[in-house]
Amino acid sequence: MLKKLLLAVVVVGISVLTAACGFSEQDTLPKEKARLKIVTSFYPMYIETINITRGVPGVEVLNMTKPQTGCLHDYQLVPEDLKTLETADVFVINGAGMENFLDKVIKQNAQLKVIEASKDISLLMEGAHEHNSEHKHTHEEVANPHVWVSVSNAILQVQNIGAQMAVLDPEYAEQYQKNTAAYVQKLVALKTEMHEELANITAKDIITFHEAFPYFAREFDLNLVAVIEREPGSEPTPQELKATIEKVKALKVKALFTEPQYSAKSAQALSEATGAKVYVLDPAVTGDATKDSYDDYLVIMKKNAKTLKEALQ
Repeated sequence: MLKKLLLAVVVVGISVLTAACGFSEQDTLPKEKARLKIVTSFYPMYIETINITRGVPGVEVLNMTKPQTGCLHDYQLVPEDLKTLETADVFVINGAGMENFLDKVIKQNAQLKVIEASKDISLLMEGAHEHNSEHKHTHEEVANPHVWVSVSNAILQVQNIGAQMAVLDPEYAEQYQKNTAAYVQKLVALKTEMHEELANITAKDIITFHEAFPYFAREFDLNLVAVIEREPGSEPTPQELKATIEKVKALKVKALFTEPQYSAKSAQALSEATGAKVYVLDPAVTGDATKDSYDDYLVIMKKNAKTLKEALQ
């Protein structure tokens, strides 16, 4: 009897200690290994993918790049990225030239299934500045990869990923299709809301500081008259800045748009020279990749619409 009493006390004591320390039986058990591991190249692809795979059993989604990486222009893979991809079954990329490291990934991971979100989406072209061996500037046309910044294109990307996931994981094809339809419905509602928000703006001319917004401008019938920094962090030359100042004055541009991911130094200089006001538009490229990120794109784009309305009305 005494032994039973002592045993009961010990069990209760362990239970109390476990609860006090924040542990549970579930915490002490090893986590079930994912049936399907999906890695996304950067934040916009992560948001789209978690919405498509929501609730599908045994699927794990990881974002390869760090929260504040931004667009993947000239991104260099680090050992941690390659380690993450070694254990991946699927790699979801934006495509359209955004992931210029893709050849290296495929070469090192021959079995990796790659899903290109921008497959068959009509692309805009932009001028690229390069240096040849004689250090002279050369210019060539390349595809602009920032397709997700247009809500219409984001819808196409989601449909692309959803269709390809249904093929790769046919057992749960119906769930992928339902999730895709549900998220597309949210995006269609967002698109309608943004068009209503921006329907009566009178000024159409805008200047941005990165090539992230041509698709966005096309979607909402805006006139993108100049892009100051073709690549983030590439300060304009004095001649380029002078030419832009003259253009802003001639067109009476009221608003300059920077991005929260990059310095607004050039924008401030341009604002001081012309009187145009500086605003912030977010291309939705940075954020913490967590299970609570489902609606981040919706929230960011709604804020962009309000910013544009304030700036251009």
